[in-house]
Amino acid sequence: VLVITVVERPSVASIEIEGNKAISTEDLMKGLKQSGLAEGEIFQRATLEGVRNELQRQYVAQGRYSATVDTEVVPQPRNRVGLKVNINEGTVAAIQHINVVGNTVFPDEDLIDLFELKTTNWLSFFKNDDKYAREKLSGDLERLRSYYLDRGYINMDIASTQVSITPDKKHVYITVNVNEGDKYTVRDVKLSGDLKVPEDQVTSLLLVQKGQVFSRKLMTTTSELITRRLGNEGYTFANVNGVPQPHDEDHTVDITFAVDPGKRAYVNRINFRGNTKSEDEVLRREMRQMEGGWASTYLIDQSKT
Repeated sequence: VLVITVVERPSVASIEIEGNKAISTEDLMKGLKQSGLAEGEIFQRATLEGVRNELQRQYVAQGRYSATVDTEVVPQPRNRVGLKVNINEGTVAAIQHINVVGNTVFPDEDLIDLFELKTTNWLSFFKNDDKYAREKLSGDLERLRSYYLDRGYINMDIASTQVSITPDKKHVYITVNVNEGDKYTVRDVKLSGDLKVPEDQVTSLLLVQKGQVFSRKLMTTTSELITRRLGNEGYTFANVNGVPQPHDEDHTVDITFAVDPGKRAYVNRINFRGNTKSEDEVLRREMRQMEGGWASTYLIDQSKT
């Protein structure tokens, strides 16, 4: 005779969270619920451990390396359990030193000045800018990359980033290793695709010229200007991409602005919302963009003012 004894998993009767300030209880409860831990749900210890580890990672991302997250499962009557999450958030680790390695073109101080994160100084108490956060570091690395790309270093690469923490978990050291590459100049600028407007009008919008030092910012801004020009003619969904083609042998780059105008958009009807004092017809008389005409980015902007 085979006897199978079934032991049902307990359900969650209550959840208590204590010690949290940096992350609100509401957000924590939402996260627990999305993970399958909520009152009335079946309790699984593996899920609770996964949530604990994820919370620990969240605090580390905020620079709270000394944070601890402890969980407690309290048995209750009728095959239920109460969950307690005890959090000690600790303090945010302060940045002791930022070091950029591999740069020869630009001095350390110029590059480090780009960072939103700062080492501890007398203003840190007011600005709180010496507290490490992974998200802020990601933004700083993008600013560093853009700085090089806007000055001709099209192949600049951030090879690695090391964030080390002191044994007491109170201070952070950041090291950024860069490969600068070579400076590139613009060899040629081309237009491709269906321009929809006279070519000379598009050419007049080009901010990048032959012989200039390559700049991603100027290339991106040029794409935006061409997109807006097409939008004035009703091609409000136009897509313009600047595509650089480097030539490593002579450190030059060809830039092609690929234009996809899409279909011309027309205004079927204009509706107003939020107007409590002015009638629709009064507002309609002030509109520069007319119903039935093609949608013009310029006229729509003029109508807003």
